Amino acid sequence: MKFVCSGLTLSEAVNKTSKACAVRTTTPILECIRIAASSEDVTLLASDGELTIRKSFKAEVFEEGEICVPGKLFADFVGKLTDLELTLKTSERGLEIGYSDSGSAIQTMPADEFPKINFAVGENSFVMKSGDLKRIIAETTFCCAQDDSRPILKGCLFDFQDRLEVTALDGYRLALATADVLAKTGEKKLICPARTLAEISRMLEEDESEVTLYSEGGMLMISSGDMTVVSRLYTGDFIKKESVIPTSFTTKLTVDKASLLASVERAAILIRGDKNNLVTLDISAGTVRIYSNSESGNVSESLLAETEGKDLTVSMNAKFFSDALRALKEDRVTASFNGPVSPFIVENASNKDSLYLILPVRNAQ
Repeated sequence: MKFVCSGLTLSEAVNKTSKACAVRTTTPILECIRIAASSEDVTLLASDGELTIRKSFKAEVFEEGEICVPGKLFADFVGKLTDLELTLKTSERGLEIGYSDSGSAIQTMPADEFPKINFAVGENSFVMKSGDLKRIIAETTFCCAQDDSRPILKGCLFDFQDRLEVTALDGYRLALATADVLAKTGEKKLICPARTLAEISRMLEEDESEVTLYSEGGMLMISSGDMTVVSRLYTGDFIKKESVIPTSFTTKLTVDKASLLASVERAAILIRGDKNNLVTLDISAGTVRIYSNSESGNVSESLLAETEGKDLTVSMNAKFFSDALRALKEDRVTASFNGPVSPFIVENASNKDSLYLILPVRNAQ
């Protein structure tokens, strides 16, 4: 194998592909990127068994062939050569990288040891606007669980009906967002790893172009331009959102989002490091007071607001509340409550395409 390309082109492709390289695995080949040169293209492929990323780019190919190189090492090395033209070729030394009047070599593994990846995923298809899919991923994935105690919660439920509904939760908060589906082959529910969705989001443009998601046999695939992502889907029973999202409320608060977010963030500074990271809302007719107390000091701020129903004092995790506020897009937001210990929801005041449910925390103060 031998080809010539710019260091910047190679580095960008390697960085995108290496996101799928395994870490701390007992199978060294999964830590590698497979490089395949053919005709005028070079294709990079990485897979950790759950997530697969394939990326192609144009190059001057002198000799076709393929080889595997350690992904992180390769990414770090070529990242220091972005302003140079590179010549890559295989030899008994491994993969030789020539640049200027210098050269280096990286140890390799045979390409035939790399696992076979099935890219013929196409039984079901769902067409969306790229910008809508990118938005809905951003609005939900931050609510996925981070630990392995309930692996299924490390993914988002994609429910393709007349519209797409995406649900994510970690046991303390829930996100629900909806978007239009332009075409689909049938109604289907998929549980996609949040990590996969993050990589899909990176490859999408925030525009009106159309993208197609394909699913088959517990796999999901999406392509955009010269990049393809394939992922295993999670299996199991996901929580039924209808059973946890309340439909009626005893207290409602509508307020300027920027002002509320700024107050919550200031209140959060003085409780940074506290176990529960609590801020409290004291809601009464026409006002909401945001406060926090800690050994470092206290914050108390009041905002004018539209209020309905009973007066209420409720405490919550400051990060969960501020994350939800930042994800909402309108200038005014509505928070709806059923008492100090029942789950409450936060959503845009007008557009109800997304909502966030948060569990309050009983405050002993």
